[in-house]
Formats: sequence, C-alpha cells, structure tokens
Amino acid sequence: MTIFSQSFIFLLILLVIALVAKNSSLIIAVAFLLVVKVTGLSDRIFPIIQSKGISWGVTIITIAVLVPIATGEIGFKQLGEAVKSSYAWIAMASGIFVAVIASKGIVLLQNDPHITTALVFGTILAVAVFQGIAVGPLIGAGIAYMAMKVVELFT
Repeated sequence: MTIFSQSFIFLLILLVIALVAKNSSLIIAVAFLLVVKVTGLSDRIFPIIQSKGISWGVTIITIAVLVPIATGEIGFKQLGEAVKSSYAWIAMASGIFVAVIASKGIVLLQNDPHITTALVFGTILAVAVFQGIAVGPLIGAGIAYMAMKVVELFT
C-alpha cells in the first residue's frame, strides 16, 4: 500500500471533514479504517467488515435500545401506560416506519454500494452546516430507496 493511494487520501479528507464537523462516529470510523490500512491488515479485515458490519451495527443498536428493558427502566407498566397515549401510538408508528425504511436501506447499500459515498457526504454536510445529527447510512439509504421508487413511478 502506498501511503498516498487514492483511498488513503480520500479517508484523510473525510477525517478532516469529520474533525471540522465534530462528528465523533465518523472520526472513529475513519481513524479505524486508516489504522487498518496502515498496519496492512486491510486485506483480511475489510472483507469481513464489509460483509458483516451492517449486521453487527444493527445488533449493537438493538442492544442499546433494549438496555432500558434490561435495567428495569421500561417494563409492562410503562408499556401499558404508553398505549393509552396518542403520542405513544404516533411514536410506535414512527418506529415501525423507520425500521421498514432502514430495511430498504440495507437492500440499497447491498445492491448499490456507491450510494454510500453520497450518503456519507450528505451526512457530513448536514452535521457540519445544518447542525444535524448523524443517524447513520441505513435510514438515509432507506429514504433514498423510497424516493428512487417514487421517481421510478413517474419515469
């Protein structure tokens, strides 16, 4: 690996943008990838991450979401109270909608990986310029997937 390969420079640029945007998730991700490249482990590690990384990430997010149940902060009492609230029903429907969108995002990223580049740049732009929060490429890809399907209806 030459240190000035296109991919290495691209990652360095992303690191600088992530630092300017103060996007810690992107900083960690890019720094990790740079370390893997520099240590020469990329041929072994990248294929594993590429094939299983999204699944690992979804699992970690799911664990984080379930922690309040495991700690007892959320139980049957809270569930019973929640179903009495119209806002809770809106939140539940939103959760279902976002989960379905994210599932379509996985399909899009698997079938059209170059979309990831546009999603990363869109996320960086939103964080840096619009004080957005990086929610991850799955939801972004899911929204892109749905928008593409709408465009297909009219073309």
